[in-house]
Amino acid sequence: MKKLFLIIGAPGSGKTTDAQIIAERNSDDIVHYSTGDLLRAEVASGSERGKRIDSFISKGLIVPIEIAIETITSAIKAAPSDVILFDGYPRSFEQMDELDKFLQNDSSIELVSVIEVVVSEEVARDRVLGRARGADDNEKVFNNRMKVYTDPLADIQSFYESKNLLKKIDGERSIDAIVDEMELFFESKI
Repeated sequence: MKKLFLIIGAPGSGKTTDAQIIAERNSDDIVHYSTGDLLRAEVASGSERGKRIDSFISKGLIVPIEIAIETITSAIKAAPSDVILFDGYPRSFEQMDELDKFLQNDSSIELVSVIEVVVSEEVARDRVLGRARGADDNEKVFNNRMKVYTDPLADIQSFYESKNLLKKIDGERSIDAIVDEMELFFESKI
């Protein structure tokens, strides 16, 4: 059975970096996927789906649920290990609901925990605008991405708290401190 850990957090929270480090340190046991990376890879492929995805990503909007769920579940099932860290999902109540329905009907995947990397909006803004990797890292797009993240956050937190699956981690510390806390948490759950 695949053990799934979801990692959520604001743009610039460090969730992808944290997950990458943990997966590298535990490469025999843990694989990491980023929703953003999977979707960007599809865009880079030049496929029709990639063009549709790009029309949403380039504006800082959420990719339609059916495309995201299909992309994510395919990656999970094809994962080379049984422990999967998946960051950047869910980003809406609808995505969470669809993933929950999928997981209820697929006994090969267990959602073990949802980890929220918590940072203030100010820290998130400084990090995103400071890294400026691409066209989606500007003030207007950041504000839109932050709103897209924060609008459904209370509902997502409430849903996973009610299932005793939500774990919050302070994302404003050093990367080492965050990664060490996450690794200990994963070890306690695997």
